[in-house]
Amino acid sequence: MSTGSGRVSVLLVGGGLANCLLALRLRAERPDVSLTLIEGSDRLGGNHTWSFHGTDVAPHILAWLRPLASYSWSHYDVKFPGRERRLEGSYHSLTSEHLNAVVMAALGDQVRRNAKVIAVAPDRVTLAGGEQLLADLVVDGRGLRQPADAGVTLRFQKFLGQLVRLSAPHGLTGPLLMDATVSQEQGYRFVYLLPFTATEVLIEDTYYSDTGALDAADLRLRIARYVADRGWRAEALLREEAGVLPVVLDCDLAAFWPAADAVPRSGLRAGLFHHTTGYSVPEAAALADALPGLPDLHSRAIAPWIRHRVARRWREQRVFRLLNRMLFLAAAPADRYRILQHFYRLPESVINHFYAGRMTARDTSRVLTGSPPVPVHRALRYVLPSSSRSPGVPANSKASPG
Repeated sequence: MSTGSGRVSVLLVGGGLANCLLALRLRAERPDVSLTLIEGSDRLGGNHTWSFHGTDVAPHILAWLRPLASYSWSHYDVKFPGRERRLEGSYHSLTSEHLNAVVMAALGDQVRRNAKVIAVAPDRVTLAGGEQLLADLVVDGRGLRQPADAGVTLRFQKFLGQLVRLSAPHGLTGPLLMDATVSQEQGYRFVYLLPFTATEVLIEDTYYSDTGALDAADLRLRIARYVADRGWRAEALLREEAGVLPVVLDCDLAAFWPAADAVPRSGLRAGLFHHTTGYSVPEAAALADALPGLPDLHSRAIAPWIRHRVARRWREQRVFRLLNRMLFLAAAPADRYRILQHFYRLPESVINHFYAGRMTARDTSRVLTGSPPVPVHRALRYVLPSSSRSPGVPANSKASPG
């Protein structure tokens, strides 16, 4: 078993969004800190498009995050059978291709790609072949554990997206975050549109589903049908991406991340994501912004600090898990869109707080009042976590994203 040349201050395991942002902020704020970013594939970031609202993060974070965005808009729309609405405010998308280019330009040979990790400890990482890399701080950002059933009860937001070039301008002036006027199968379904140029648009067919199984062939057919229904004609398929995001119904941090596990975590691995949308940009950016300023960059100090941060954020997201239980357990699959349609009646400030994952008590009250989109007697059965329900109430299945 060999040891890599020298010891670095920080080893970031996994080249996804969270660790890429952390690497960039460490490089910018702590140039004295030596670091290595390890990725198992040949490029960072995978094949993804991450999006966020300008109000999802604090202004000082937006100042350094926004330049990383590949595309930005000043408004977005939503569309339901019973409601259409335009919401003002900046919206941004970051592509993995751009993220890879930015991080590689900033870090260069501090990135090790095609490096398969077989073991992670607080002070070292072991690669296939036995090489060991040593560090004061090791951060594991390799995504949600597989299977992801320890400590979390999940449902899923799954999607397939195609970036297409159209034969004529699409006419969109901003993103269409949810077009839920489409047929409703497998649960809440909507189409998500990001207009990158006048003729290029990312079209994602998205489901809030009870299972993580994704039928790519079926989703491609549905996208083709949607394009035809809008009167568009696709000239070229430029890129395709697919994903399955976690939606949390119940959680137990002691089981998800036992206190005895002393390896610091980031991103989905740490449970730092929005429990309803599955999105992770705000949490990843906030962690990347805060960590470089800590006085002790050693695993023994950082692991409990991140774990405490996760515990606080999970407590703050209780209302999101309640809404998720209403969505998946209290509403019939074909009627789940009504919960989101009902939600979009609210003031923009409440909607902004929702996406930022930081709703106030007043926000929560406004979300839960008004004419309910599901029968009250059904909703009340599911507002408590499964561990608190009486016998006879169906337990939630635990599964892992596909």
